Amino acid sequence: MTQPEQAPRAAAPTAVPPADRTTTLAIGGMTCGACVGRVERKLGRLTGVSASVNLATARARIDHPAAVSVTDLVATVEAAGFTAHLPEAAPAAPRPDEAGPPAAASAAGPSADAEEPADDRPDARPEDGDGAGAERRRLLLTAALALPVLALSMVPGWQFRNWQWLCFMLAAPVAVWGAAPFHVRALRGLRHGAATMDTLVSLGVAASFGWSTYALFLGGAGTPGMTMPFSLLPAAGDGTSHLYLEAAVGVPLFVLAGRRMEARARRGTGAALRSLAELAAKEVSVPGPDGTERRIPIARLGVGDRFLVRPGERVATDGTVRTGSSALDLSLITGESHPVEVGPGATVVGGAVNSGGLLEVRADAVGGDTQLARITRLVEDAQTGKTRAQRLADAVAAVFVPAVLTIAVTVLGFWLGAGADPQAAVTAAVAVLVVACPCALGLATPTALLAATGRGAQLGILVSGPQALERLRRIDTVVLDKTGTLTTGRMTVRDVTHRTDGRDPDEVLRLAATVEQCSEHPVARAVLGHVRDHRPAVRLEPAAAVRDFTATPGFGVRGALDGRTVTVVRPPDDPTGLPAPLPEAVRAAGAAGRTAVLVTVDGTPEAVLALGDALRPDGYRAVDHLRRLGVRPVLATGDRAATARVVARQLAITEVHAQARPHDKAALVTTLQEQGGRVAVVGDGVNDAAALALADLGIAMGGGTDAAIGAADVTLVREDLQAIADAVRLARRTLGTIRANLFWAFGYNLVTVPLAAVGLLNPMLAAAAMSASSLLVVGNSLRLRAWQPPSATRGTRRSTAASRHRTNGTWESA
Repeated sequence: MTQPEQAPRAAAPTAVPPADRTTTLAIGGMTCGACVGRVERKLGRLTGVSASVNLATARARIDHPAAVSVTDLVATVEAAGFTAHLPEAAPAAPRPDEAGPPAAASAAGPSADAEEPADDRPDARPEDGDGAGAERRRLLLTAALALPVLALSMVPGWQFRNWQWLCFMLAAPVAVWGAAPFHVRALRGLRHGAATMDTLVSLGVAASFGWSTYALFLGGAGTPGMTMPFSLLPAAGDGTSHLYLEAAVGVPLFVLAGRRMEARARRGTGAALRSLAELAAKEVSVPGPDGTERRIPIARLGVGDRFLVRPGERVATDGTVRTGSSALDLSLITGESHPVEVGPGATVVGGAVNSGGLLEVRADAVGGDTQLARITRLVEDAQTGKTRAQRLADAVAAVFVPAVLTIAVTVLGFWLGAGADPQAAVTAAVAVLVVACPCALGLATPTALLAATGRGAQLGILVSGPQALERLRRIDTVVLDKTGTLTTGRMTVRDVTHRTDGRDPDEVLRLAATVEQCSEHPVARAVLGHVRDHRPAVRLEPAAAVRDFTATPGFGVRGALDGRTVTVVRPPDDPTGLPAPLPEAVRAAGAAGRTAVLVTVDGTPEAVLALGDALRPDGYRAVDHLRRLGVRPVLATGDRAATARVVARQLAITEVHAQARPHDKAALVTTLQEQGGRVAVVGDGVNDAAALALADLGIAMGGGTDAAIGAADVTLVREDLQAIADAVRLARRTLGTIRANLFWAFGYNLVTVPLAAVGLLNPMLAAAAMSASSLLVVGNSLRLRAWQPPSATRGTRRSTAASRHRTNGTWESA
């Protein structure tokens, strides 16, 4: 897929087309880290092009200028000896009885049906597709031919007269046909001046079979009645050349089997991402003007269309409920197991399961604009990145194969020059070729990232990439916003106090609510909700009637309506100058932990609204978990000091920064960083975007604004503050897994290559060890799929008391 490059921290003006593009290509023919390095180097030689290639997903994410076309990128990859194509989704076929506009198909994003060739999809099952079926048959026939050779070579008692010639006839098709994929790819790499893992396997098989052929025809091993004892170590020469047919068949057998198991295991690491894609509905029921229903492909659904969701069905796309009420199961999207009640006017997310009644929903987003599509896209992008350690491993893998070839030639020359038996020299050289494994180096990070990002998505934690994981693991300070982060963000007007002898109360509320229609802040939603629910007689003007509207983050809004200038803002620090009884209303709101809002009309204070917001029920426990992880919590809010202190006291947060505007929050982050802290910011609004972008790590609540989510490195989809601590734990576990993988990958080669060089490793065992090394790396990464956050501590008396208190009321009543 090709899309404009999106800068997560600064949005480009929409009127100017982006200069850079990002293209994702599916790469075929890669087998090891050396292949990854070669593709990246070839693409990097193009002007202005940088590429990140993922061995586990067989994808290349390429940043390139518009002057470099996709055709140029594909040609460059093919010139390196690999295949490349765009993983385009096939457009959904329209129903024969309905002609849809061409644009409908283009609106389908990840939600649309899409099929790729089975052998090109990185997540394809090994048993799918003609190519995969041919590889399976190759493995089965290779095993059928190789097992008798292994048995006869390893058990001297079974070696009958002329057994070696039977083994030779069985081994010949294995060495030629069974190992053909390795030979073909090795020759292709040689044609392009590259050496890969296939080069090592091909040379190992050719050397073993070639030496055995020489021994049979010219070395005396073909004598009838000859027997050959099996030893784990190369035996000293006895005048007869030894056969290495077991190595000639064992190497391709073990490598073919290992790669097949590795492919199945790698598919397991991406299971979570596929489960996200499977949440997308394929068809949807649409009511007609005459009351009849029809089923149409999801790609035909447009914004504003109405569709039905029956009990047990998935919500087809993001939308707003028009009629009906039900409970939705969002567990597969947000990780929250409890159902969410919805009714008319409530927003719903595509992929949620309807657990109750019939719903009629208006589509608000389709295709690639839905929340499910954005989640899937974010997880895919995260899986293409690399940690710093993996980039080092890729750099090593790029020179690994040439280095191994050099070592093998040196070992052969050394043993022959030292007067050793030629077959011992050949054995040592073949063992070096076969045992070396750059595959584990290339798989160390991608498989762990696949499993971790997929598991994170299941838990409602979306990470933008491995760099964010590295920073998340190291944070020691977290700055928490109040409204929408520590609280639910669903504020309500608890009290209204009007100025004595002021304007008509309903008129003041009408002006304030009409201006607030232009804002997306929780205060605006609270004011609008209060007027609609408690003052139904008040008729609001449309938002378009408001002139000169401005919103100052952390302060309030201003607009002109009916020739009057209306502001809904934060009261002054000292409310004494306000007309009675407004000063007392401001002080009472602060003492109760409520948010006070001042309404002025033409510069005259008219009313004070006291707004309350419920603390998230898991707030105390989440902050306590962060503290246990060694993370210092800091509260930064634009609210008044009295309100902030009430919230901080409930959550046992000792450091509070109140009345903080966006630039104050950004300055706080800078100060904490100058003090040596590694700072994360958790927020959900426009006023948090600057601090999120400036922090070492930005964490956005999934229900927040697009500006906050765009500036963040981590997005918490589930409405659960404990997801912050879970994200830190998952990051630490993932980076630990990656380090373990890299330690094994480097350690394995550092130990086995010298053993093979000094003649202490049999080539057949070397092939088994090489295959096992990759499987161990993938298997270690697979453990992340089953990772569970530690169960919530039943904790201290304070936690129990706080939970009991929050059950009986809201935090501001304390």
